[in-house]
Amino acid sequence: MNRFLLWLSGIIILLSSCQKADYQRITDNPELYRITEKKLNDIILENNFPPVIASRNYAYANIAAYEVISAQDPKKFRSLAGQIRHLTATPKPAPGVEIDYPFASLLAFCYVGNAVTFPEGSMDEYVDALKKEAKDGGMPSDVFEHSVNYSDVVAKHIMKWSKTDHYAQTRSANKYTVTKKEGRWVPTPPMYSQALEPHWGEIRPLILDSASQVAPPPPPLFDMKDINSQFYKDVLDVKSVGTNLTKEQKHIADFWDDNAFKLNVVGHATFGTKKFSPGGHWMNIAGIASETCKADFSSTVCAYAETSIALFDAFINCWYFKYKYNLVRPETVITKYLDPDWKTYIQTPSFPEYVSGHAVISAAAAEILTNQFGDNFAYRDTSETEFGIAPRSFRSFREAAMEAGISRVYGGIHFKNSCIVGTEEGKQVGQLVLNRLLMKIKLHEK
Repeated sequence: MNRFLLWLSGIIILLSSCQKADYQRITDNPELYRITEKKLNDIILENNFPPVIASRNYAYANIAAYEVISAQDPKKFRSLAGQIRHLTATPKPAPGVEIDYPFASLLAFCYVGNAVTFPEGSMDEYVDALKKEAKDGGMPSDVFEHSVNYSDVVAKHIMKWSKTDHYAQTRSANKYTVTKKEGRWVPTPPMYSQALEPHWGEIRPLILDSASQVAPPPPPLFDMKDINSQFYKDVLDVKSVGTNLTKEQKHIADFWDDNAFKLNVVGHATFGTKKFSPGGHWMNIAGIASETCKADFSSTVCAYAETSIALFDAFINCWYFKYKYNLVRPETVITKYLDPDWKTYIQTPSFPEYVSGHAVISAAAAEILTNQFGDNFAYRDTSETEFGIAPRSFRSFREAAMEAGISRVYGGIHFKNSCIVGTEEGKQVGQLVLNRLLMKIKLHEK
């Protein structure tokens, strides 16, 4: 048994120690859902999935879990069928059949998480452990069987729908064309990787009418001849900030780096290091918020699901405009025109600059979490401690999103305008999700 499963067993023993036969103390516990979410996050990290693909994993897995919960209590949680694009009614359980809905929700999450993009089987050992603990906790065989069967029905329904989002077609789409046109994005050191997911803007959104529905203004025109041009000033600003970073700014840049795969070059040796994707970081924040306010199981699933939906659409929206404008990165311009020895503080990712993905997706997630848990929700973000980075504290999710955006300027990889515009773009995406999606039904809405 690996270290993670030993941890899971310890948590479950602790949860069930007061009443071993009461299996619901094991299954109906939000901490178990947070553990399961973290398991998916770790698998995404281990398999080196880029941020946009990771967002697809999170969205479909959490939607599957949520649909199970909405079947348990449709007066409190409304199904996503008919609310998100092309999702038909999720099959309901047979009348009179007893189901442990939290357990079925966990299994549906794992089923979809297992199959969306990475090789199937990554969560099999974990699922076996969940099933064993449910049985050992005293779950009746008929409840166990009905719960497993219903989780399979819901997961297969979500999987069938997920396969119509145009993801498969983008796997064989044309690659990005690198040209010598001034101001156009080109690969950056040290990996000089090809452009990441240039067709992600063609993926079907969940809430937005189209990938381009929330449109930022065009970026300043490339101009390195006129020192008074806005573009030239923006370049100088990045160079100046990056050359004079404070200790605090470096901590902020490191904290929000969220580089799924960084290539380290030491002399003639190279090696890779991994962290959560930016979406994974915000999924972790959703878990921290759930734990901080002691949300119950169903509300925890709801928070994760709505956050993942906003992240998914925000990435699609952002990527559409990245490859519409194909703007060059600061590093390329500074080393060519101003200082060939200048270095970014963090590694430049392999896609165009405008707009900042961190700014867009962070602001979108912050709008959802603010609606779920309240404004001025103070919390301590410990997401990065496993990577040796000290925690940071925030007075609100929106404050955290603002910091996530500006962190890319400190890292030397974005122009400030891209982060400011991206934050506003993300806010609009988040608000659209909130305006169009009704998940947790309030008493006056019944």
